[in-house]
Amino acid sequence: MKFADRLSRFKPSGTLAVNAKTLELRARGIAVTSLAVGEPDFATPMPIKAAAGKAIDGDFSRYTAVEGIAELRQAVCGYYRRVYGVEVHPENVVLTNGGKQSLFNALMALVNPGDEVLIPSPYWTSYPDLVLLTGGTPLFVPSPSERGFRVTPDELEQARTPRTRLLILNSPANPTGVVYTEQEIGALLEWAFSHDIMVLADEIYDQLVYAPARTVSTSSWWEKYPDRLVVVNGLSKAFAMTGWRVGYTVADAALVREMSKIQGHITGNICSIAQKAAVEALTGSYECVDTMRAAFMRRRDMAYAEISSWPGVLCPRPEGAFYAFPDVSALFTDSMPDDTALCTMLLERARVAVVPGTAFGDPRCIRLSYAVADDVLMDALTRIRAALFA
Repeated sequence: MKFADRLSRFKPSGTLAVNAKTLELRARGIAVTSLAVGEPDFATPMPIKAAAGKAIDGDFSRYTAVEGIAELRQAVCGYYRRVYGVEVHPENVVLTNGGKQSLFNALMALVNPGDEVLIPSPYWTSYPDLVLLTGGTPLFVPSPSERGFRVTPDELEQARTPRTRLLILNSPANPTGVVYTEQEIGALLEWAFSHDIMVLADEIYDQLVYAPARTVSTSSWWEKYPDRLVVVNGLSKAFAMTGWRVGYTVADAALVREMSKIQGHITGNICSIAQKAAVEALTGSYECVDTMRAAFMRRRDMAYAEISSWPGVLCPRPEGAFYAFPDVSALFTDSMPDDTALCTMLLERARVAVVPGTAFGDPRCIRLSYAVADDVLMDALTRIRAALFA
């Protein structure tokens, strides 16, 4: 069988590959703790599930508008008004099958073959491959662990070429947990706009930021520059709705129309039942979000204290999301020469699954998720320590 040439340009998701190996071991009866997948361990809050049940009982099971039902688009607008004081209108909103489809649709609408897309590194594992699927070229801009994985306008300028079309900006960031300040985001956006470079802001973790850091959404800049900035978000992380697949994009109305056109040919509308659940999530109480955020902050503190005590390991303190991204390169040896070998050793000896930093563009590091119960987290980290320093 002959496959399309484009498949040779990208690879499977590194995080999902580790999860598949974990599931394979578990199927063989081997107990493995996974710190690999970015998924909250909390159940979807009851009011959200109840709204879905009501939609099912009411037979809300027909096709909807591709861009989403009017009630949900209004709920997204209400979210930005409620949280950030930003005025968004329904014509600026399109609902997608998770944040991934928002990113893909936006890139498909904005990037021509040969266009370059700046991606600060470390990066979420799917960014480069989504760019490659459009025919674009990813340009990686490294940001060192010694500086907390923050990229600067000067570093972006050094990477820029006449073909640079777009910058992907992720804050709070996966895999590093970095949260850019208002001044830092402003400087990055000012640089991009001055060079006629669009910005695609991935803010899927915007509700998971830990004091004293605070969330800074680019939506306040979008209000002034709607034709230069695209904001992507969703309900997977903050509302523990990963499997519901509800993402959304806030963009200029013309771009929303083009993204809806793309989506209409690929998937059509997102699940009708999930849309009703999402309305409840966005318009109801955020007490559940506060509870989960407090738990993740506590786990962040536990994980950071433990990892920081490991000899030779450098780990910037995560400020958001639910990942730690320690630099473990000082532990590499002839028999364990890289991040993949180290992660394989941890899976075999400690029975803990973590993800090689190579999947995120930095082979010096590994990624650990602390979105698991406190006792599970500390047991896994204790086993990792024993395996690394036996």
